[in-house]
Amino acid sequence: MSTFDARPIGVFDSGIGGLTVLRELLKAFPHENFIYLGDTARLPYGSKSAPTVRKYSEQNMNFLLSKNVKAIVVACNTASTQISESVFEGIPVYNVIDPGAQLAAETTQNKNVAVLATRATVKANNYEVKIKKLNPSINVFSVACPLFVPLAEEGWHDDAITDQVAEKYLSELKNKNIDTVVLACTHYPLLKKPISKVFHSAVKLIDSGHAISLILEKDFKQGSILAAEKNNQQKQLTVYLTDSGAHFENLSTQLLTNYTQSKIVFETVSVI
Repeated sequence: MSTFDARPIGVFDSGIGGLTVLRELLKAFPHENFIYLGDTARLPYGSKSAPTVRKYSEQNMNFLLSKNVKAIVVACNTASTQISESVFEGIPVYNVIDPGAQLAAETTQNKNVAVLATRATVKANNYEVKIKKLNPSINVFSVACPLFVPLAEEGWHDDAITDQVAEKYLSELKNKNIDTVVLACTHYPLLKKPISKVFHSAVKLIDSGHAISLILEKDFKQGSILAAEKNNQQKQLTVYLTDSGAHFENLSTQLLTNYTQSKIVFETVSVI
């Protein structure tokens, strides 16, 4: 029986945000093969109902299964609120909420944690429940920041308008003595700079991509998911989109170029 598995890990999100997760995974696991699915025809997920998000997520996962993946990473916090199972059709599934909540609980020193998310993720309340389950004494302050997603998609990562929006959303948290901020939407790491400006420099930002890479690393070591061989080199990184767009492709290339030696190829597909 082989001790290696060269099949790709499938990663999906509604749009460009999940690329921040893929970027961290490429950095942590350079010998692994990855494919990415951006459901760009139906973004954003954060304004959709829970049943709709679940339906879209199942369609995305079935598409990735058709590509013979060995694991699926749900690189979308809104989708992760509707994907509670750890296995889908026999394949391991990793959501971004559990790793993010765990890392936040381990990181905070003064027990004051802010969770920045879409309206759907805030409404689902998964982060607060999971963080408090790990440590009931932690105070969790959840704030919906819906405009962060379109600002990230537009590429306005360091812009005066983004600074103003961040200040508007987050000013109420300034007197809460926050020391840890969970970026509970995978688009939000693209806005680390404007978010950091609102808080003092000692605040730790929890990035979903980094948090999930720690979980995957543990599972590789335990053998619950088999790694690719160390000499493996992915020749092509395929980014599947449900709606094509030059803007998305340009931003994707900017985000990933320094983290992979593979040729990045874009394909437009249907997942329905």
